Amino acid sequence: MQTIEEYYEELYQEVVSSAEAQGEFKEDAFFDQMVELLIDAGEFDYAERSYFQPSSQRGIRVDGFCGDPLEMGVPSQEEGYTLGLIVLDYSQDTSLSTLTNTDMEADFRRLEKYLIKALDARFRASLEPTDPGFNLADMISSRWEKISRVNLFLLTNKLLSKRIEGKKQGDLDNREIVYNVWDIERIKNLVESGKEREPLHIDFNELPTGPIPTLLASSTKDRRRVFLAAIPGADLAAIYDRWGTRLLEANVRVFLQARSNVNKGIRRTLENEPELFFSFNNGITATAERVGVVEDDGGLKIASLENLQIVNGAQTTASIYAAFKAKKDLRKVFVQMKLSEISPEDAKDLVPRISEFANSQNKVSAADFFANHPYHIRIEDFSRRILAPMKTDSFTQTKWYYERARGSYRDAQAYLTPAKKRAFVRTYPKAQTFSKTDLAKYLMVWGDKGYLVNRGAQKNFAEFAKTITDEWEKNDKQFNEYYFKRLIAKKIIFDSTGKIVQGRDWYEAGGYRSQHVVLTIGVLSRSLERMGKSLDFLAIWNRQDIDPQLEKALELAADKAHEVLMSPAEGYRNISEWAKQQKCWLTVRKADIQWDEEWIKKLNSLEDERDIERQEAKSQGELNGIEAQTEVVEAGPEFWKKFLSWCLREGEGSEKELGILKVAAQIPAKLPSDKQSVILIDFYKRMRGSGCPYKIRASRSRV
Repeated sequence: MQTIEEYYEELYQEVVSSAEAQGEFKEDAFFDQMVELLIDAGEFDYAERSYFQPSSQRGIRVDGFCGDPLEMGVPSQEEGYTLGLIVLDYSQDTSLSTLTNTDMEADFRRLEKYLIKALDARFRASLEPTDPGFNLADMISSRWEKISRVNLFLLTNKLLSKRIEGKKQGDLDNREIVYNVWDIERIKNLVESGKEREPLHIDFNELPTGPIPTLLASSTKDRRRVFLAAIPGADLAAIYDRWGTRLLEANVRVFLQARSNVNKGIRRTLENEPELFFSFNNGITATAERVGVVEDDGGLKIASLENLQIVNGAQTTASIYAAFKAKKDLRKVFVQMKLSEISPEDAKDLVPRISEFANSQNKVSAADFFANHPYHIRIEDFSRRILAPMKTDSFTQTKWYYERARGSYRDAQAYLTPAKKRAFVRTYPKAQTFSKTDLAKYLMVWGDKGYLVNRGAQKNFAEFAKTITDEWEKNDKQFNEYYFKRLIAKKIIFDSTGKIVQGRDWYEAGGYRSQHVVLTIGVLSRSLERMGKSLDFLAIWNRQDIDPQLEKALELAADKAHEVLMSPAEGYRNISEWAKQQKCWLTVRKADIQWDEEWIKKLNSLEDERDIERQEAKSQGELNGIEAQTEVVEAGPEFWKKFLSWCLREGEGSEKELGILKVAAQIPAKLPSDKQSVILIDFYKRMRGSGCPYKIRASRSRV
């Protein structure tokens, strides 16, 4: 395991590498890395850079915020909402330094001073409307009456002094102020835990009602225990008050961000007939990695839970919490709970599946449970085997690493020798890694809904998931090697645009860099559509960079995007909010620019681009068949015999599917064709989603 000093050096180099690759300041790169990690950990659902530290007013600083409280909070017309503000304390020293109590207090004091100033009309009037400091202050003041809690986050690469045990909650204008410090050690522990969140421990002895009676709903011999219980509403509210949306399985969190209205029927029952809540409500379905139970004269009771995840019943939980915040009496409210104990080893596979089945009767589409979709598996496979062309200044061929699962890039190096680790990093440079939400951003920005990228990674990803799910069902062959190379070309363009934006004369530190990038590509993509042209993405892939003509075109597009962004339409004062609107996107895409004629001559026609796509799709179809046949053979006849028996017992499969399955059960005497193998693998995957207990372990599915 790394020492804290070694981890500091690794994080420092990652920040430097990211800053250089994307042409941004180191503090911006640190902010991006930390909030992405903390969003995945469930600490908050969204974060936006909004740097403001005026030289004329000492002792004030803010680096970002956690979105509009009315959009991000637990929805209710009766309760208050939570505002999240972020401040950085980033050290550029090459060696680790300590965050003292004096440092911490000063950091929070600067952030609190900004909050107080934001509520002062004279302060807001002194700022330019295009200033990030004004836009955030304007949002805070307009939402203040509905805010009941403020979370202040201090993100730092320093080591918090061991003498600091915590910081008590504060108060401002009858709003509670909660302080959160994420220092280098806490970040390291989160990353090295091998999980997507910090351990979440619930001790019922510390809750209003104490350990709750339960029934064991599985055999005492079962490895995975299942419990049925009636959890008191007051306890559920207290748990949610402490842990918030971290209780919600990650896919459900994404789902909730798009659909966040408290059910009126639930609310009426809580208010008028709380004693009937148990009878009227379906309750919650949950998982925990460990269920601590005790037994006394009253029978079996749940005393503690490790890493509780609510996979169905998020709206019920949010509604009870809303009633709790509105000071409703919850003493008569009980919620039925089905609780499955899932080991940490099985959690990543089983929790999303339990979530999908538990939500199957609700309006949760398949796209909301997208993490293990074959699209991602195929992109991951491409990223592991396709070598990128050498850059002009390098003799080393590299690959672009797709991090389908959070932390996989780090995990892949965990047990390598120093020499093998250096070889791994040479093959997969840190600057050439990207995540699922990154991928969605690079692709969505070229389409009609690019404005969603400015609404945050999770909201954008939710829409992207729906689109890809539909496209995959229509024709999965379009997702081929050329598609991957074009994706990387779009990432190169996206990163290059960031450098271009930051180098423009009109750009100021903290000046809506990410919004400018999105809108700039929007200008370019729509202009190409109108001309009936396409960029030569394969040339960008081969060069692993953009050429001078495209750089000049992006500069022109950035200037036009800047004009639109800084001139909000009537009714929009906040630049950040304006950038999220479809109206802003449509305005940008109407922009008329006098492009360089020589550059236009170098562009591909759309028809040429479609010819390439059709040919590559045909090649991918042939490759899919070969890979599927390999998968079928490697699984072996015994596996297919067991799968066949299960299908016959459960009444699953068409005559054609069962016929192919019978052939596979006779390998090597008989062998399914490549086309039959594709049908068989697709059938098997569908049955896995319908509860088939058998899993191919010989090799990962690659189609």
